[in-house]
This record gives sequence, structure tokens and C-alpha cells, in this order.
Amino acid sequence: MDPGASPMTVSDATATDSAIPEESLANVGLASQRELVWRKFTEHALALASGVVIILIYLVGIFAEFVAPRSPDFYDSSYTMLAPQQLKFWRTGEDGSTEFGMHVNGFSSQRDPNTLRRVFTLDENVVVPVGLFVKGAPYRLWGLIPSDIHLIGPLDPSQPFYLLGSDRLGRDVLSRLVHGTRVSTSIGLVGVAVSLVLGVILGGISGYFGGWIDNFIQRVIEFIMSVPTIPLWMGLAAAIPVTWSPVLVYFIITMIISLIGWTSLAREVRGRFMSWRNEPFVIAARLDGTSQMTIIGRHLVPGFVSHIIASVTLAIPAMIIAETSLSFLGIGLRPPVVSWGVLLQEAQNIRSLAEAPWLLAPGVLVIITVLALNFLGDGLRDAADPYT
Repeated sequence: MDPGASPMTVSDATATDSAIPEESLANVGLASQRELVWRKFTEHALALASGVVIILIYLVGIFAEFVAPRSPDFYDSSYTMLAPQQLKFWRTGEDGSTEFGMHVNGFSSQRDPNTLRRVFTLDENVVVPVGLFVKGAPYRLWGLIPSDIHLIGPLDPSQPFYLLGSDRLGRDVLSRLVHGTRVSTSIGLVGVAVSLVLGVILGGISGYFGGWIDNFIQRVIEFIMSVPTIPLWMGLAAAIPVTWSPVLVYFIITMIISLIGWTSLAREVRGRFMSWRNEPFVIAARLDGTSQMTIIGRHLVPGFVSHIIASVTLAIPAMIIAETSLSFLGIGLRPPVVSWGVLLQEAQNIRSLAEAPWLLAPGVLVIITVLALNFLGDGLRDAADPYT
């Protein structure tokens, strides 16, 4: 303050406070931590948009049978390596007028005289009407609810409908991609859930108790992190019996990814607990007779929740990439299980890259999902940071 300035009087302070809207004053100190985090998160436009994308992707995975036009095992050898059909919304009526109507054009085929391959060309004269909530192949949603209604599909199920083309066996790439979304994204969630439990419990015990317990857990973490991943997976893939069911293989792959991915989170939790275990509120709880596990669960972990949420969000992409990479190399999930990595195996040859680039659609979806999850994690980390 300027020495020559007169001190502020009570009336001046009252006048200054009156200049602040009463609504703002009423909200000061009343917002919960959740509300403050949400307000900060909504200011991050890219993270908010990424959250919407992630929600849509997981909704597609949850309702895969309803969203997919066909079963992932459906094939038609008459339409192999078919290029994607363009979905059109307007068509010309018999009287020459333009009217609304979703449709795709059919194909005409002929043999290439040099390669003897069947070559498909779009036929503008063949119109395949398309509708929403149409009847198609019967299915059981989540294996429980019988239905035959699909989100989109041809009004005549026998007509060709391949919005993302077909593969070498005549299977619909879009339907297989939708069903693969459920497997790949669920592995990320389940794997992160198991890693979260192991990381928080073991990391918390290591950081809180210290001593020989800390040394033992840290040596285990260092051993796991030092094991080369690819040779480990190759050995595990050779050890998995071929007679195991796809569900059991899926479970084993998920567990192995989880057991490898918990180490980084455990070290982060350990560091935070080591810095907090001598804080006054922890000492007060200990002197009050609170048990050790209660101190960890009710006093230490809640203060670390915001960082855990951000870490989990950033760990899901790593789980998805791990499953995709291993399945792509043939040492992860295998057919008849449909995942993004299994689908990318179809693009492991020159013919696919040269003549059927639409088979790379799973890779594009992996990139979109991983980027969206990373942007979402960045937004959550910034919003949950108490120092901001």
C-alpha cells in the first residue's frame, strides 16, 4: 500500500463487497470438489469432445448386436473383397422428381480376362433401399434378450449391404468392426480395473509401511518390469492349449495384461503415500486408534482419487494397444474371437494394402480411440489437479 494513501475504512470495504454480485458471493466455498472438477473439465473443449467420442464408442460396443447390420460370422462368397458402398439419402423417382430415401447402389460383376478375378463395379441402376430399425438376422443381445431388429440395414436382407466393404471371405467389415469394438474396449476396462486394484493396494501398502515390505514389493515390481514383453507373450501363446474355448482365452489374455500393467500405478501410489504417511491427519488418526487399513482406505486413498482417475484414463489406451498389437502378431486373441487386432491380421498382405485399403479401418478406429482417451485423460488430470 502507498504510505500516503488513507487506510480502507469499513464503509469502503462494504462498498467493494457490494460491487460483487450476490450470486457469486453465495457460491463461494459452497461448491463440492466434484463440482469444481466438473467446471474445470467443461472448460477443456477438446477433452469434452473426446469424452463424447469415447461414450459413443463404448455404446457401440455395448449394443454391438443391435448396431451391427449382420452377425460377425456371416459371409457371402458372391461378394468377396467388395469396395465400400456409399450411403445415399436422395434418389430420383420414376417421374424424375427428387425424393428422400436412404439407399445404396448395387454391383455388377465380371471376370478379369488376365487375372480371372471377379471385378465389381457400382451399378447406378440397381437401388438397394436402406432403413433404420429394420428386421434382419435374429440375435440375442448380451446373450440374453432375443431380437431381430438392427439399427441400420437393407430392407431386403438378401441384398448386398457393405458400408465398409467386405473381406476375402465375403464377410461384412462394418459388422465385424462393431463386434470387435466390444472385445477390444472391454479388455481395456477389465484390464485397468484389475491393475487399479493391484496398483492401489500393493502400492499403498509399500508406501505406508515401508521397511522390508516396501523392499519386497519394489523388487517384485522391478522383476516384472524387466521381463521382455514380446518373448514372454510368445511363450505364453505357445503354452495356451488350442482346445481352450475363446472365452477362456479372452479371460487369460486379460488377466496377463493386467498382471503386467499394474506396476507403474503402484509406484505412483507408493510415492504419494510415502509423502503423506507422516502428515498430521495421519498421525492423529493413528493416535486415535484407527487401524492401518482404515487409514489407508479412508484417509489416504480418497485424497489420491483424482490422480487415480486420470491415471486409469491414460492406462486404458495402453491396454487397448497391447491387445491389438498382440492379436495382430498372432500371439493374442485368435479367431473366431473378433477384435481390432484380429481384424488387422486381414491387412497383413500386399493385396490388402493395394486393393482393399478398407481393411485398415480397425487401425483407424484404434487411433481415434487412443487419441480420444489421451485427450480425455489430459482434461481429467488438469481438472482434478488441486494446485490449479
